[in-house]
Amino acid sequence: MSFVLTRAPWRKKRLIFITAVVFILAVNIRAAAVRIEERSIAALAWNVAGRLIVIDPGHGGEDPGALGRTGVPEKEIVLEVSKKLALFLQQAGAQVLLTRDSDRDLCDPNLDSMYQRKVQDLERRVKLANQRQADLFISVHINSFPDSREDGAQAFSQPGSSEGKKLAEAIQHEMNKFLENPGRLAKQVDYYTIRLVKMPGAIVEIGFISNPREERLLLDPQYQQKVAWAVYAGIVRYFSQASPALAEADG
Repeated sequence: MSFVLTRAPWRKKRLIFITAVVFILAVNIRAAAVRIEERSIAALAWNVAGRLIVIDPGHGGEDPGALGRTGVPEKEIVLEVSKKLALFLQQAGAQVLLTRDSDRDLCDPNLDSMYQRKVQDLERRVKLANQRQADLFISVHINSFPDSREDGAQAFSQPGSSEGKKLAEAIQHEMNKFLENPGRLAKQVDYYTIRLVKMPGAIVEIGFISNPREERLLLDPQYQQKVAWAVYAGIVRYFSQASPALAEADG
């Protein structure tokens, strides 16, 4: 009996040591994979040069979007992430058009009905992208759900759009690689804006503001930078594997 009692603490310490070693190895492997992916994206960045990409920060003006526990509205966070995303793309040689660059919407100020304001706002975001004949449409949002345990960024495309599906999957792949709470899959869902734009489009929900931990991350400018980089990397990855038809259309 005494022999068992004296060995038990050593077994526990050994288990703790092994667990720590495994954790450190996993962290180092992930960090190495991230560095490799960053170098890969840098080498492929020329694929976005000359492309016209519309970045659509969701909500704005009287429409705050979702609210987290801190009271900071979705519209503020997505605008900051969208501006950072625009900068990454511009540095790679892309032309970028933001549907809004301040706290405003795109509807007429004299409209009283919130429903009418929302419809006109969305119509004008779509019209802007279509009139400019953009190469891509990326709408940035933040998710919210009654269950505060839900987390993770997720990309959505329009059902029936093969290029939209490729775009969403490329962005999802990079978000899962670079961001916290990976594991979600890209999905196809019918959303107004990506249904009506005439170019490949994706809705990017960059996390859950209803999850307190993820809300704290989304409020951190450094994490916002990581989110913007991940979406940028997905766009680069998408153009690097563009279909022959898309390449021919580009001339």
